[in-house]
Amino acid sequence: MRKKEVLTTGQVAQLCNVAPRTVTKWFDSGRLGGYRIPGSKDRRIPQTELIRFMKAHDIPTGELEKGKLRILIIDSRTEYARRFSDQLRTQGSFEIQCAHNSFDAGLMALKFSPNIILIDLMSREIDSGSLCGHVRGCEDLADCTLIALAGGLGPKETAALQSQGFDTVVTEPENMNAILSCIQQSCNIL
Repeated sequence: MRKKEVLTTGQVAQLCNVAPRTVTKWFDSGRLGGYRIPGSKDRRIPQTELIRFMKAHDIPTGELEKGKLRILIIDSRTEYARRFSDQLRTQGSFEIQCAHNSFDAGLMALKFSPNIILIDLMSREIDSGSLCGHVRGCEDLADCTLIALAGGLGPKETAALQSQGFDTVVTEPENMNAILSCIQQSCNIL
C-alpha cells in the first residue's frame, strides 16, 4: 500500500516514543525530511519519509506499516452500500465506512481521512460534482483517490468525470474484480 499521509511532529513523536522537541531537532537538522506549512512554523512529515528515517535508525516501524487502507463508500442506497462494504472487507485489509448523503459524506471524509473514496454516481441524494470539488479543494484530503462508480458510460463521459477531478471511473460497478483492480492500481498494492 502506498503511504500518502502526512504527520505532525507530535504524531511522529508518539510513533517514535520520543519528545516532540526531539522530532523538531531531527527535522531542523535535515535528518528527517518534510516541509513547513506556509506562513507557519508547523512542520509536516510524509509517512514514507518517516518510515525511511525509522528504518535507517533501527526504530520499529510496525505501528506505521500495519495500517489498513481506509475506504469511504458514498451511496444513498443503504442496503447496497452495506453489501458492497461487506464484499470489500472479505477481499482485503480495508477499514470501510459508508455515507448515505452529501452532508454526511463531507463530514466523514474529514473525520475518517480515507485513502480512497468510492462515489456511486447513480445515487439520487449525492451531489458528486460538489463532493469532488470539496475533496479536491481540501488540503487534508489532497492525497485521497476519488473513484466514480457509474455503469454504461462511454469514453467521453469518463473523460469528463476525470476532468472534473475523479482519478478513476469504474464503468462496471457490479464487477467487484474491476473495483478491486482499480483500488490496487490507485494505491500501488501488489
